[in-house]
Amino acid sequence: MRVLGIDPGLRKTGFGVIEILDNKLIYITSGVITTDSKTSLSLRIKTILDGITEIILITKPDIASVEKVFVNVNPQSTLLLGQARGVAIAACVLHNVPVSEYTALQVKQSVVGYGHAEKQQVTKMVKYLLNLDGEPQSDAADALATALAHIHYSKLCKIFKMSEIHKGRFTR
Repeated sequence: MRVLGIDPGLRKTGFGVIEILDNKLIYITSGVITTDSKTSLSLRIKTILDGITEIILITKPDIASVEKVFVNVNPQSTLLLGQARGVAIAACVLHNVPVSEYTALQVKQSVVGYGHAEKQQVTKMVKYLLNLDGEPQSDAADALATALAHIHYSKLCKIFKMSEIHKGRFTR
């Protein structure tokens, strides 16, 4: 199974692709799609759409794992984040890549073992779990962590013969 992890953001959208083969995690690629804050919202959204599309066409993921939006203190920031997230999901759907969604708490819990872990802890665990030479950029590390979360939750679903995880709970 090849998983595309996405950490959506209007300024920076992190991505990471991991494959699991015979219970071994294989790092494929990761990076950040950056938009220019001086350009219009529509062009920034197009940049994200084009970037995710290119990643999908090159890496051919079986599934995408996207971090769910959390509510910021600033409602405008939440709306902008939602638009970046929406276009990332739309890019996946347009290319027939199914999408799973995980909260930041679920991602941190599955990667670090603690849902309120600091960003630096997540980055270090991603580096360790994927046996990387260096630490990935923060947004890329979050995307890789999101992909790892999907892999971990998928294994749990298989072990417990559950169909999916809904609101943090296994369902049949």
